[in-house]
Amino acid sequence: MINTWLMAARLALPALLLATLSLPAGPAQARTICTVIMRADTAERLVEDGDCTSRVTPASTFKIALSLMGFDAGILTGPHAPVWPYRPGYVAWGGAAWTQDTDPDRWMTHSVVWYSQQITRALGMERLQRYATAFHYGNADMTGDAGADNGLDRAWIGSSLAISPREQVAFLADLVNDRLPVSAEAHVMTRRIVERTSLADGWTIAGKTGAALPRHPDGRLDRERGWGWYVGWARRGDETLVFATLAQDDPAEGGAPATGSPGKRRRDAFLQAWPTLIASPP
Repeated sequence: MINTWLMAARLALPALLLATLSLPAGPAQARTICTVIMRADTAERLVEDGDCTSRVTPASTFKIALSLMGFDAGILTGPHAPVWPYRPGYVAWGGAAWTQDTDPDRWMTHSVVWYSQQITRALGMERLQRYATAFHYGNADMTGDAGADNGLDRAWIGSSLAISPREQVAFLADLVNDRLPVSAEAHVMTRRIVERTSLADGWTIAGKTGAALPRHPDGRLDRERGWGWYVGWARRGDETLVFATLAQDDPAEGGAPATGSPGKRRRDAFLQAWPTLIASPP
């Protein structure tokens, strides 16, 4: 069990740990916006550093919520069903991993956006909005870009839907405790398809990355300041923690331009820092 002293000790993370969390894999640097870790059973925040209340786009972390909706509505029926084929015209900026037949397990692992869009279209706007509101998922705004009528395709990708790190962990605590207004099977299936990492100290981390680009005032994408999320839960023995960590690429911090997904870089930095974040005193 994690000792009770951890709450106060982690509210101000050591400078060395903050530096570790702020460094992506490579010479480019990112600014950590928030890292929060909370007990799933009591909602006690063991770690909270940075701005954890401001909302930004959830990007692909929304797939966790969308999985719950899909399984509850009967659109998704198992880790490997349905299998939907890639079709010309589907978004394919994820490369070869996105141009293959895809099932729920593969959708979550490779973060396939067009598969998400097939789920949202099957749900329809009324059900999608109803689920988001019932989940208390951030601002629950599924309308999409202003005046574009594209909520089913991109509300969660740098558009209308926004969520804070604190709201992420509250939602995840409801997920791991079977408290969301969906079927028991939807809870179980969603937890099953979220990617897992086993660490040497006995923790198993289940989490989802997310990445998106903000926009300049003139509407152009700001490719130098991508957001990177990593959210999920960690289990060891009878202990379950939920977490959210959010960073933003910052060219002002120096280093070469960032490469690769900000979400994957955030995940890698967080997993590297995990033993220190939850360490008991000597």
